Amino acid sequence: MALKDKLEAVLNVGLRVPSIMLLEILYRWDVSSFFQKIQRSSLNNNPLFQYKYLALYLHYVGYILSLVLLTLPRQHLVKLYLYVLTALLLFAGHQVSRDYVRSELDSGYEEPLYLEPLSMNRFSTALIAQLVVCTLCSCVMQTKRIWLFSAHLLPLVARLCLVPLETIVFINRFAMIFTGLEVIYFLASNLLVPYNLAKTAYRELVQVVEVYGLLALGMSLWNQLVLPVLFMCFWLVLFALQIYSYFSSRDQPTSRERLLFLFLTSIAECCSTPYSLLGLVFTVSFVALGVLTLCKFYLQGYRAFMNDNTMHRGMTEGITLLILAVQTGLIELQVIHRAFLLSIILFIVVASILQSMLEIADPIVLALGASRDKSLWKHFRAVTLCLFLLIFPAYMAYMICQFFLMDFWLLIIISSSILTSLQVLGTLLIYILFMVEEVRKEPVQNMDDVIYYVNGTYRLLEFLVALVVVAYGVSETVFGEWTVMGSTIIFIHSYYNVWLRAQLGWQSFLLRREAVNKIKSLPTASDLQLKKYNDICAICYQDMKSAVITPCSHFFHAGCLKKWLYVQETCPLCHKQLKSQSQPANATAVPAQDILPANPNPAEAGQGEPVAVAAEGDKTVTQNCVPVEGSQASPSSTSANPNLELEGKAEEYALGPQQADTVDSVYLEGQVAGLSQGSGELSLRHRQPQQSASSPAAATSTACGAEL
Repeated sequence: MALKDKLEAVLNVGLRVPSIMLLEILYRWDVSSFFQKIQRSSLNNNPLFQYKYLALYLHYVGYILSLVLLTLPRQHLVKLYLYVLTALLLFAGHQVSRDYVRSELDSGYEEPLYLEPLSMNRFSTALIAQLVVCTLCSCVMQTKRIWLFSAHLLPLVARLCLVPLETIVFINRFAMIFTGLEVIYFLASNLLVPYNLAKTAYRELVQVVEVYGLLALGMSLWNQLVLPVLFMCFWLVLFALQIYSYFSSRDQPTSRERLLFLFLTSIAECCSTPYSLLGLVFTVSFVALGVLTLCKFYLQGYRAFMNDNTMHRGMTEGITLLILAVQTGLIELQVIHRAFLLSIILFIVVASILQSMLEIADPIVLALGASRDKSLWKHFRAVTLCLFLLIFPAYMAYMICQFFLMDFWLLIIISSSILTSLQVLGTLLIYILFMVEEVRKEPVQNMDDVIYYVNGTYRLLEFLVALVVVAYGVSETVFGEWTVMGSTIIFIHSYYNVWLRAQLGWQSFLLRREAVNKIKSLPTASDLQLKKYNDICAICYQDMKSAVITPCSHFFHAGCLKKWLYVQETCPLCHKQLKSQSQPANATAVPAQDILPANPNPAEAGQGEPVAVAAEGDKTVTQNCVPVEGSQASPSSTSANPNLELEGKAEEYALGPQQADTVDSVYLEGQVAGLSQGSGELSLRHRQPQQSASSPAAATSTACGAEL
């Protein structure tokens, strides 16, 4: 973004902040109480304060003007501020001229200026000030007719010409009247500008609504006015003024406890109106966004900004604050009560930010543990962030228990922090298991079972925490005071945090038990079969010391295939359905001579004998450029095709998105080597993936994610 664009963006926000400040002042201003104070004061006889209804109308006119200033286009808004600045400069020139005339009257000196140094100093100061005012007015209005703004120089010229002091007073009044007439002429000449702007704006609004609708109009205004940034800047200015007014009125230093109370009370003072509450909401959203961005940057560096997650924008925390503030009637409370309620609401917001940080850190930490990245700095950052997310929520729960008495609402708030700590603990345990497997340099037997037990343990603890909260709420409702809101919260909490957790846990258990039963029903490969097969597992790309054989004669690690069955119930290579019932007696063991070795001996293979490979359930095997369906491929074909290709597209088997991603990572490639006239050898191998997926921990991590 160019410098000009940045400057325009800053002006677009900064010039609209005063309009919201005016709305804030008008909302806080109670007209009735103001006139009651006037009636009890000496200004009651003033005719300006005797028309109450006129003041009420002006109050509403102020609202209209504020909204107009808020929605003006940037170009017209800049012009308006330039006109206001010019008026202020002219007023400053009038003040300088009046002060000079008064000082001359007080001195009573009417002789030439150069004969008295004090008189000469007063004249020089006033002359320089008036020249600066005239120059600034000419620059702001972008005109070379500087004489339009030089009426206040007439008293100085008259004094230089030795005009009597009484006459200089009349000249000063004439200069003021002349400047006022100039301002009135300028306003009269631009009297129809607001009408023309309103007419143009109305025409454009009607066109946008007719073509795009009200939603598009609202989105357009939202983007043009940059309302989140605008309200955030307004609230920060309001908060800074509140802090400044407090410290400017105190002479003694403030203690640490007093600073915390000052912080809460200042926030409470700055959310007493709907406008300031919206400003606080957007400020909290931007603070949450900054914390989450810093979290991602701490974990991944600059790579974190390449794949930005739209779910972590900080709006969740802002909306949470707004809902709680509206539900509890925050802006209607007294300042002290509002401060204590804000402490609880901000605790909930911080707990939500910590949960979002965990959602960012969890996949990164698990992927780092499953990879072969040996960067100590990356692991240090991941572990330290997890330790922070483990300790800080527990500390927050402890601190809030020290300030408030335990009840049902407080228990719900504390339970969110406890659940965050439990989830982080489970993530750290799985990360440690991955690192142990990486140090061992070989796969750990039943690693997926261990990870399942770890996940199941902390999921069970989460379920117990939710169950305790529901039990406490029910007991408080039965033996204490019954409320509709409390009963509704108990019902919602019971459904989402108890019933759904129990249902998902039971479904996961049934799915795992079914996968285990399917693995047990498959035959185990013998040592001779593994020696003849002489290949790696197509799922984890590791050597096979033990394997199970699918009905379609494919070999896999039992643990790898079990993790695959969590995703879908088909063979990873040919996608044939794997049934859990026991296989026939003639299918429990595949004969060794039926298994194609990966690296056949050329001497044993025979010269000129064609080779063909087709597994039952394979879609197509291309041989001699002729498609052969399934296992019907005849081994008596004339010659081997150099491009042996096994086609198994995920969409042909109606797989879901998650299943398709898993299937896409398991594939075969035919390779033909040493072909000659009338003879050839065929070697079938697995192609290694582009990424570093050779680690057994990577496969475990993938299956763990699919299971969760």
